[in-house]
Amino acid sequence: MSEPILDVFRERPDEFVSGEYISEKLQCSRTAVWKQIRKLKAQGYEFEAVPRLGYRLKQAADRIQAEMLQRDLTTRTIGRTIRMLDTVDSTQRVAREWVAAGAEEGSVVLAEGQTAGRGRMERKWHSPQGKGIWMSLILKPTVPIHFLPQLTLLTAVALCRAVKQTIPVECGIKWPNDLLIGGRKTAGILLESSAEDERLRYVIAGIGVSVNLTEEDYPPELREIATSLRIAAGHAVDRTELLQTFFKQFEDLYDLYLQQGFGPIRTLWEASSITIGRKVSVRSASGDITGLALGIDEHGALLLQLDDGNIKPVYSGDVEARA
Repeated sequence: MSEPILDVFRERPDEFVSGEYISEKLQCSRTAVWKQIRKLKAQGYEFEAVPRLGYRLKQAADRIQAEMLQRDLTTRTIGRTIRMLDTVDSTQRVAREWVAAGAEEGSVVLAEGQTAGRGRMERKWHSPQGKGIWMSLILKPTVPIHFLPQLTLLTAVALCRAVKQTIPVECGIKWPNDLLIGGRKTAGILLESSAEDERLRYVIAGIGVSVNLTEEDYPPELREIATSLRIAAGHAVDRTELLQTFFKQFEDLYDLYLQQGFGPIRTLWEASSITIGRKVSVRSASGDITGLALGIDEHGALLLQLDDGNIKPVYSGDVEARA
């Protein structure tokens, strides 16, 4: 029933339409109308509801179209092949199957929504329909497996630069790969890989960006720690433009990395970091450690200066700022 209901609103743009009118026109119950409008909201449509007036369609769902995305794309390989999906459990799973079937480097899986998206340490990633960028990018770098953390940091730099280029907000990178705006998380990155003879066969970069979520789109437990680009900017953000910008930023940095190594990426990462120069605690499987974050080393490890003056590299864990 979704399309017939949308047709009613298209016939009466910017007008309030009563549930009674819709139910009579479509020969269904008002309860069915209410359920379908809830379903459309979950897909990214925005409605205004006023007692005795009914519903008004405020904004249609902003759906990403592969053809439009690629039309103005300026990259050579990144994003040139796209598999566009509606709702999946995880774009990472689809990408793993695709790369096993022969997907080329630069291929991208994009979904409007995920039911089982996840971040680092198996945490669930909130991926509502039509509100964000939920994607997996396939890479095939000819580098040793222990360089994988460098690619994580490269992806974070490219995404941070793309956000800043698209909208006028100050975002920064929390080690190793979270993007924060105003202290709240707006994007996360998870890299998975397969290796043979100590060299990477492929890497799949899972990227989640909360683009057009409103406060109401977040469950209560996330509202104090998460935000979206829309909330930060004060207006809806064009997801297609953001994707095009990210693909270009990523390809440029990836080329630079393959030609000159991690040095230039390291400098760019530290310039965008909100971790460097702060006293932090890092929680990992081996225990907690606290120190002053000095920078990152050539492998991407966080360098902490401990209270005794010694410097310790930390390779994984959750970072929290300390007073």
